[in-house]
Amino acid sequence: MEGRSDRETLRFGIHSGQQYADFSGLRSLWQAAEALGYDWVSLFEHFRPRILGPDGPCLDGMTALSALAAVTGRVRCAMLVTPVTWRHPALLAVAAATVDHVSGGRLELGLGAGGDDLAFRQYGIEQPSPAVRLERLDEACRVLRALWDGGPADFTGKHFTLREAYLCPVPVQSRLPLTVGGSGAGTLRIAAGHADVWNSLALPPAAYRAAADTLAAHCARAGRDPAEIRRSVTFRAVLTPDAAAARRARAALADSTDGRSADLPEYVAFGSARECLDRLAPYLELGVRDFLLAVRPPPDLTTAERFVTEVAPALREEARRWA
Repeated sequence: MEGRSDRETLRFGIHSGQQYADFSGLRSLWQAAEALGYDWVSLFEHFRPRILGPDGPCLDGMTALSALAAVTGRVRCAMLVTPVTWRHPALLAVAAATVDHVSGGRLELGLGAGGDDLAFRQYGIEQPSPAVRLERLDEACRVLRALWDGGPADFTGKHFTLREAYLCPVPVQSRLPLTVGGSGAGTLRIAAGHADVWNSLALPPAAYRAAADTLAAHCARAGRDPAEIRRSVTFRAVLTPDAAAARRARAALADSTDGRSADLPEYVAFGSARECLDRLAPYLELGVRDFLLAVRPPPDLTTAERFVTEVAPALREEARRWA
């Protein structure tokens, strides 16, 4: 388990997704992120995300993650997140343990209740109700932990069952970090019970504070110190050399016809590194220690480089003032 000082250390990451038509572009981004000094890179587990249209490219998450773990050597390799709708959690536990071995103990697994995905219609996959998905999320967290300990594990839930179940080999990490993603009340309750990390979008600070307060209240009911749960936010940004370039970048996104405009609320800045810093600094006071820059293809490597070389060091300096 990480100590208190480790939990206070800031980490910076790229949330890359995998909406690429070939693996080489995704591999290049991950290797560039590692070379730039990022701490973390992550994929997601959509199969047919709406962004980029109904026929847009999207590689499989877990198989791509294993391949990317094999061609990197330092960054944390993360899934952010896999929904409980796609697979039985026992099968996910085996896949996660395998990726942890491929990576040499660098996996961080995110789990969520799941949401909109065109795969439900296109592939004829049944999507359970939100209430059922939350029930499955809670049970899945329990199944993962039981199996990552090796077994024999017995579990009887409403949706999943284990009978003298084993997992071998167990993950390399003695405690594989489990992230719960989302900001709804039900998800926050589950995060309070099971998460090592809580991730959400970079909500407006007042809304983020309210969600964090809800998480803390659930922790109190569960008898858990909320400081045990690392806080992580995912956001988008475009860092530009001048205001005119910022306006052009925002207009291009707003006028896009491939669905990218739906991401506009996730952008914390179109402009300078200073503007991005000013928008992210309030989250330090709210306990956030992981800042994950989300990108889509073609990746904006200029923003990725400026963020890690200009914004990240300034955030670390700000964090020292809160220590």
